Amino acid sequence: MWGGDGASKRRGEGFEGLPGAAHGGAPAGGGWASGWRRDAGDEADRLPDELLRELEQTGYYPQLLADVVLQALAGEPVLDALVHLETTFDADAVRRHVTVLALTATRLVTAHVDDHDPPETGGAPVAVASSESVPLSDVRSVVIGHRVNAPERYRAGAAPQELTLTVAWGTLSRLDVEPATCGDPECEADHGYTGTMTADDVSLRISADAEGEAAVLAARRFARSLTRGTRTSRTA
Repeated sequence: MWGGDGASKRRGEGFEGLPGAAHGGAPAGGGWASGWRRDAGDEADRLPDELLRELEQTGYYPQLLADVVLQALAGEPVLDALVHLETTFDADAVRRHVTVLALTATRLVTAHVDDHDPPETGGAPVAVASSESVPLSDVRSVVIGHRVNAPERYRAGAAPQELTLTVAWGTLSRLDVEPATCGDPECEADHGYTGTMTADDVSLRISADAEGEAAVLAARRFARSLTRGTRTSRTA
């Protein structure tokens, strides 16, 4: 079990074949989250064992995911990370999308891998991967939403039923537009449109019902680590 909130249990010791995989326990040293035993000053040529295990547990091209994240890190050690698998159902296909958020002493690294239709009918599966590296000083906001059933019975430290983590740094924004009105229900004049723009670079929704309580606690742990990291970057 690792992370400040006892976020997730280690499952399965075998992850042979993953790039940078190592045998044995977690690396020794210090870190922000107790599960990430790395010294922020060391050069990292592999991913932490726990992150490799979580990539393996997604069952979705773990070697590709590991390579994409490792390349984006460019040798900087990981202090904390969050792996989120989302599965959606189309009329004739099941699609998967994996997001990895990796926190270093100076950056937030995001990586995405998802399914795409093959160029030809009946062709081999296609996965598209991308990554982005954001200096912690550029992170504008970390928004954490909690949904709690029966809040009168809530106890300190318990996992909410659902947690939403939204991180914004200004690359992407969502614009919601609707017809403007003057407030008069009888008015038929055209008042144009009104809208709101919301920063929405990364938004993850983790549900205890769908993914388990451990996944919610892991997201809460990472959100705390990221919030601490952005605070530290502004006071340094």
